[in-house]
Amino acid sequence: MPLPSSYVRQLPPEVDLIVLSFLGHFAWEILQAPMFSSMSQVDHFAGIFVCLKATLGDLAIALSAFWSAALIGRSRRWFTRPSLRAPAVFFAVGLLLTIGLEYIHTQITGRWVYDGIMPVLPIIGTGLTPILQWIFVPMLVLWYMFRLDRNISHLERA
Repeated sequence: MPLPSSYVRQLPPEVDLIVLSFLGHFAWEILQAPMFSSMSQVDHFAGIFVCLKATLGDLAIALSAFWSAALIGRSRRWFTRPSLRAPAVFFAVGLLLTIGLEYIHTQITGRWVYDGIMPVLPIIGTGLTPILQWIFVPMLVLWYMFRLDRNISHLERA
């Protein structure tokens, strides 16, 4: 028996993006905190607040990359279509924003400082963990969003 239409989820994809990205990026920020020397001088709750602020910045990057990909993919559900252009734009925008913001905040403003244990990429000077963060967290988010959309589409057809 099909579900009544009132049971089918009608949320925009940005809601899934924000919720899933928040979970992944916040966990990543907490785990990579020891690689920033500025984090060793803050108490526990202040450190959590710093990681929360960084996560909000990660969400802004994710939304910017998502909407850029939506322009190229001509749909806000671009992640459900077999194409390389929109995902390539998504990851390129995210990586470029991450590299740019890391450069500004480590090299120009001094807002945060890498600890000696942070591997730094030559030439661009960006820490490795922020780059890996933008690769792995969004990959998992897009994969899960694809699965959510596929499951919802399946329920709508049932």
